[in-house]
Amino acid sequence: MVTLTIDGRDVTVAKGSTILEAARQIGISIPTLCWLEKVSPTGACRICAVEVEGVDRTMTACNTPVKEGIKVTTQSENLTVIRRKVMELMLVNHPLDCPVCDAAGECDLQNCTYGMEANRPGYSANLERQQIRYDWPLIESDPNRCILCEKCVKVDHEVVGCDAIHVVNRGDNTIIDTIDAKPLNCEFCGNCVGACPTGTLISKPFKFRGRPWTFTVTKSICGFCSTGCQIEYHSRNNRVERVTSDDSTYNSGNICINGRFGYAYLNDATRLTVPMVSQAKSDWNKAMAFASQKIKELGGDAFAGIGSPRVTNEESFLFQKLIRKGIGSNNIDSEARFGFAQAKELLWKRLGGAGAGPTIDKIDKADAIIIIGSDLNAESTGVEYRAIKAATKNDARVILAHSRDVKMKKFANTHLKYKPGAETAVVAGLIKAILDNGAEKTDFIAAKTAGLDTLKASLAAQQLSVIAETAGVSEADLNEAAGYLKGKKNVMILFGADVIRGNATTDAVNAITDLALLLGAPTAENGGIIAIEQKNNIQGMLDMGVSPNFLPGYKHADKPGKDLWQIIEAIEQGSIKGLYILGADPLASFPENGRIKAALAKLELLIVQDIASSELTEMAHVVFPGAAAAEKNGTFTTPDNRIQCLTRAVSPPGEAREDWDIIAELYNRLTGEPHARKVSDVTAELKEEVAFYTGSCQMVDGRCSGLVKQLDATPATFNFNGISTIGAATVDNQFPFFLSVGAIGFHNGTMSTRSENNLSVSGTGYIEIAEEDAKRLGIADGSTVKVSSTAGGISGLAKVSAKLQPGLLFAPYHFRELNAAALLQRSGNITTVKIEKT
Repeated sequence: MVTLTIDGRDVTVAKGSTILEAARQIGISIPTLCWLEKVSPTGACRICAVEVEGVDRTMTACNTPVKEGIKVTTQSENLTVIRRKVMELMLVNHPLDCPVCDAAGECDLQNCTYGMEANRPGYSANLERQQIRYDWPLIESDPNRCILCEKCVKVDHEVVGCDAIHVVNRGDNTIIDTIDAKPLNCEFCGNCVGACPTGTLISKPFKFRGRPWTFTVTKSICGFCSTGCQIEYHSRNNRVERVTSDDSTYNSGNICINGRFGYAYLNDATRLTVPMVSQAKSDWNKAMAFASQKIKELGGDAFAGIGSPRVTNEESFLFQKLIRKGIGSNNIDSEARFGFAQAKELLWKRLGGAGAGPTIDKIDKADAIIIIGSDLNAESTGVEYRAIKAATKNDARVILAHSRDVKMKKFANTHLKYKPGAETAVVAGLIKAILDNGAEKTDFIAAKTAGLDTLKASLAAQQLSVIAETAGVSEADLNEAAGYLKGKKNVMILFGADVIRGNATTDAVNAITDLALLLGAPTAENGGIIAIEQKNNIQGMLDMGVSPNFLPGYKHADKPGKDLWQIIEAIEQGSIKGLYILGADPLASFPENGRIKAALAKLELLIVQDIASSELTEMAHVVFPGAAAAEKNGTFTTPDNRIQCLTRAVSPPGEAREDWDIIAELYNRLTGEPHARKVSDVTAELKEEVAFYTGSCQMVDGRCSGLVKQLDATPATFNFNGISTIGAATVDNQFPFFLSVGAIGFHNGTMSTRSENNLSVSGTGYIEIAEEDAKRLGIADGSTVKVSSTAGGISGLAKVSAKLQPGLLFAPYHFRELNAAALLQRSGNITTVKIEKT
């Protein structure tokens, strides 16, 4: 620790702290322009100049380390003059186009100029205008307004890890641009726009939409991925026109393309605005009457419901209540059936409260991170930002196990590029290497576990070299990975879609749990095990009982209902005649959706409650127009069990209503019980049913606070399971390729494909193929190919890639036109296929 004096006040801070950090600790404000707390300091603007006793020149507070006993002055007549002169010099090359600049009213440069009274600049210059970059998607760059603070570059490199923009040229020609001067090609998260203190980088979709102070700003929660980022909707005339996030938020102001630009789906022309009955426009009374009458005719076990991870906790709670009590059926399920429900249940059984996982902010301080079968960039970008932070700021060792070259490879110490479908095998190999190298956490194992011999016995007959060959990785790489883990106190394990939606979820999750126990992860202060899921409220949906087996709060149903696939089979057989689908589109992204479509055509009553028209709504007997995340109140629960409030920023379009309100009215018509009149009533009711939800949901400083999920106690002893099977998926002559269907970072689910912003950078689906395979088959980049599996065939554009291993294809599932999920079977996200030129 170091003690120093600032403006006559003593302060003690950690060694390595800066003068600015020390001053902030005791509430002393020093002006800044280039400084940004979440990135390394630059010292470029010189506005934070301070005087240090005994030093004959001023020092920049943002990047000057403290020293024992120094005396610092932050306010003096001399400093005022210096800072004003710095501002005046900065304005020499800055165009004073505030009347037409989108940053006017929220410009740090403008605020500093005003605050320092730099209103009579004594300098002038002949300005040479730089070319404005109008050719970048979503982002416009005007280098003439740039003050070279480098905030955007630092955020791009240090937070996002994209390295898309740089400081280029020298002297008067220095600008922020792409290194090759070509149009920007990046993730288009817009975090550089959020960091820019001037109008240099602006959002093109927001340009000229209005002055910042003319919008209503509503603090809420992002409705896309499960990271649960805190955001702000900027709305006017009942339209969301911009989304931002403040650096003071849980996510430090960092959001992805979906969070920042995906809002455009709210204003899409396909939005549903009125109820429909038999494909004709109706009113709410007629639609409700028709639906309730038909439900009463069918009722009971002849009815089923499919829920959605897109709706709030309150809406999921009411939906299962409607299906169970209002209709009399336990046939209720969701896309959590594709693996997430099974994975979380298994973790819960084996690890108790520790299976719920640590909060994601613990990732920041992890000593080692193991990423298994997850493309974090595509599945949960906010989690990826934290993993990057741990790797670059905390020197965490990163072990990536993935069948493709995903973005985190850039930050990984080693990449275990396993064969498609070999998740269990690669984890088994890592466990074997840890045991062989003595890298296990012996004190934790001795004090907190039982059954290590069971694990060792399950691997005793297997040589590491054989397991490695089965997994498709090298023995040396497994040993290297084990070496990185040896002695690490806080190990964080993240696993995602290729495990959760793989063909052997139970085996893989059991193996990962054994790996976690071997490394002491479940009870580590900044360690643990987290299941990564793309959809935003999948955890809350399960908590609320949208499951055939569990009631709200995971109470066992007396009479378990049919799961999703059993529901489809029962529809095919004619025993289920009515189906209510809330906020999901099985025809767009579910496996075997061709089969599902054929089954739905047999229903006597199909009710679809959604926000946009689709092939599914065209099949429905009743369509209820619901509300999107920005149009409703309620709560979401992230997979790491943070409960947060989302706040209504705008009203649903036309006659559309909040989903909870629709469900509550239909329940009232079926049962005669009172209609819930506000969301807080539903929240209070669900708390009575779900014992582990405590407290009260309230807004504190514009953020949700108070509602807490109490987790099960961590067991005194954890039991090893052992590895039951070590194998790998195989292909045959008829279908010689593997196809992996998954997410990409430019989209989230199918919702973002209704956003013109997202589509401007990622407009169509594609079939990604390895360079070696493309060359062998004579497939050129951009050519049309057909891919077929036993479930059907699709056609799309080929994308030749260096990121895939030979024999593996990849296709994003977001695009309805491509419909890649149609090739999948049941819950798997990988299948065997053939590919041919067309």
